[in-house]
Amino acid sequence: MLRLLSFLYWTVIVVTCPFFFAGALLIWVVTAPFDRRKVVLHLYSSAWAVCYVRMNPLWRLRTTGRQLLPWRGAAVLVANHASLIDILVLFDLFRPYKWVSKSEIFKVPVIGWNMRLNGYVPLVRGRGELVRRMMARCGELLEQGSPVLLFPEGSRSADGTLQAFKNGAFDLAVRHGVPVFPIAVHGTGRALPKHGLVLREQVTARVEVLAPLSPSDYPDVNALRDAARQRIETALEKGS
Repeated sequence: MLRLLSFLYWTVIVVTCPFFFAGALLIWVVTAPFDRRKVVLHLYSSAWAVCYVRMNPLWRLRTTGRQLLPWRGAAVLVANHASLIDILVLFDLFRPYKWVSKSEIFKVPVIGWNMRLNGYVPLVRGRGELVRRMMARCGELLEQGSPVLLFPEGSRSADGTLQAFKNGAFDLAVRHGVPVFPIAVHGTGRALPKHGLVLREQVTARVEVLAPLSPSDYPDVNALRDAARQRIETALEKGS
């Protein structure tokens, strides 16, 4: 039964994506002259993504702490990463941030086109010059007042266990003097683990925005990184 439901779910996504993208393209054309940060387009993309979560009969979605996130002003958002659907549920933040995502996703037809249209940032792992270019682009976005969202674990956790955090996101926050918002994503690893596309069980996924961290309160990047990871880990333990 779950295999059939999974097949139908992914089929609906494949069939409907081109129509949603047509709407995104129209919004981009209409708003480009006055919306340089592409806020309207991102909010449309958020509604598009959340639609796919809400229509799944196995999933419920709840977001808490959204009011902590500013509508204006730069910030670094960091979240744990256990499932492909983390991307969908994090769009429920409905705030105008920019994704930092692995470059392979930008090559996916329709989805990748929309990511480029939104001005999201591709990440090529392990290639020094391209990583530096990505960091520079994130810095430009922060200077323009756009928050950026990264997965500091670097990749999805195979078993849902919180992995070690890399320094990149926190180095950005320190360099540009912007707050870090830790975000705990609950339940997605049980719904759709890292390997495979078969939906596993009925879950209530929860996106929990935690209190921000100020870089000035920590002696260095490592301390800021560890504090953010500790907050997310504590939230996940309480929510399990």
